[in-house]
Amino acid sequence: MTNEEESNIVDPRIYEVSYLLAPTIPEENVAGLYGDLKELIASLGGSVISDEMPKLIELAYPMLKVVQNVRNKFSSAYFGWVKFSMEAEKVLELKKKVDLDPNIVRSLIIKTVKENTLASKRFVSKEGGHSKRPMFTKKENNPEEAAPINKEEVDKEIDAMISV
Repeated sequence: MTNEEESNIVDPRIYEVSYLLAPTIPEENVAGLYGDLKELIASLGGSVISDEMPKLIELAYPMLKVVQNVRNKFSSAYFGWVKFSMEAEKVLELKKKVDLDPNIVRSLIIKTVKENTLASKRFVSKEGGHSKRPMFTKKENNPEEAAPINKEEVDKEIDAMISV
């Protein structure tokens, strides 16, 4: 291969498309639409890395989608995602086709990395609330462990550190 041929080869980038399918779609048809999206990616020269079958979820807020001059309001939708590699020039074409699909309420395509980037599950307390770190029980105060603080000594040590 010559240098000119090597410069014409474009490395595909890694992307992820996440999407919301209309909840009015019968559940038995969701798998077909999911497959159609993966076929669309393949038809544009992309290859699927990982994906997740759409699942019905409640939305945080109602979303509107106008289809054939009719405004539809959705409070739930089927959420799914596909991670894929594709040439950058083809992603805009994919975005246009996804936006025109009347079954897709909303979609988002982002650049990402090939590695698995799922966040680890967080600790859930007994009360059902989420916490970033485990809750600890409060220890009894042990007078041997905690010595009283002498403010004058602390100030002297700080002054000594600052003057150096």
